Amino acid sequence: MTQKKMTYKEAFSKLENILLRLENNELDVDELSVNVKEASELIKFCKSKLFETEAEVEKIINELDSEK
Repeated sequence: MTQKKMTYKEAFSKLENILLRLENNELDVDELSVNVKEASELIKFCKSKLFETEAEVEKIINELDSEK
């Protein structure tokens, strides 16, 4: 999907752009399937990034709690 390591912000922005184009009927049939596939990959990436971040934050909080 990407050449370089994408950030959450970049992925979310691309996803918003695809959704906007879908809502405005700017995608023709030839582009639709490619964009839906890309949107699906972006959603998976964003979900994964959110779960990773949540796990990291929980780990940090647990470490802080154990130092008390």
